[in-house]
Amino acid sequence: MIKVGIIGGAGYTAGELLRILLWHPEVEITFVQSISHAGQPISKVHKDLLGDTDLDFGQADYTCTDVVFICSGHGKTKLFLKQNKLPEHIKIIDLSMDYRPQANDKGFIYGLPELNKEQIKDANYIANPGCFATCIELGILPLAAANQLKEDIHVNAITGSTGAGQNPSTTSHFSWKNNNVVVYKAFTHQHLKEITETVLQLQPNYSKQLNFIPVRGNFSRGIMASIYTDCDWEIEEAYQKYQEYYLTHPFVTITKDLPDMKQVVNTNKCFLYLEKHDRKLLIISVIDNLLKGASGQAVQNMNLQFGIPEKTGLGLKPIGF
Repeated sequence: MIKVGIIGGAGYTAGELLRILLWHPEVEITFVQSISHAGQPISKVHKDLLGDTDLDFGQADYTCTDVVFICSGHGKTKLFLKQNKLPEHIKIIDLSMDYRPQANDKGFIYGLPELNKEQIKDANYIANPGCFATCIELGILPLAAANQLKEDIHVNAITGSTGAGQNPSTTSHFSWKNNNVVVYKAFTHQHLKEITETVLQLQPNYSKQLNFIPVRGNFSRGIMASIYTDCDWEIEEAYQKYQEYYLTHPFVTITKDLPDMKQVVNTNKCFLYLEKHDRKLLIISVIDNLLKGASGQAVQNMNLQFGIPEKTGLGLKPIGF
């Protein structure tokens, strides 16, 4: 059994991790730590887990732990690892953005299995990708791998409110979010760094612009990215190339039917759809931001690290937000 600990256990991503790991056939949860809820039953915070677990939020115990998922907020993982020296045998999967940019230079592997599967298998430390980044990268990986990115890339992507985390803010409370849509961080979103690095890993000569307009939606979970760029492929060739690229990646499905977010919410799937308009290739990519964009992908990475089938524990549909 893989013995798992969770740091920062009270947030949305930790809740999704628990919903997966409690039913994972190869996992035993050794501890779940939350400073703000220390000593309380986990089901007091993640209320849908009532009856599924008797675990409390407790102190971290690394003596009997194989892997630690860090679900703290951005900027907190570096501080945590500076203040806490974990035993060398423990693998780390970090869900913050602290180690994603230039991950290799920091001793981490960027944990996008559809890009770095073989490196992940041998990695001790994983920087789990961002949700927007995952959705967009999966849409353009086959183009970059074939050296087909020749002009600017344009992306408009909308995400659910859980992407902003659990702590309430002026732009996440219900009365503002309900019946509302807003653009934010246009052309400057923090995930652009990791997306650009991913493109350059496959196509080092790419020197054009990646234009990204993020949108906050008035729904709880899911991301839909609309991506377009010039491409020499005709539509059937594009479908063939995408199918070939994702042949050994079980969570990505190429479809000729226009997808919607409800098809992937509560799954670890990504659906990709293609259209050709003159020279423009349009790619629609949909994922669940909390699963394939966060906790599901983190478990997928854990499976690869420990040499068990990639889909283990991820065939269920956890019920969350």
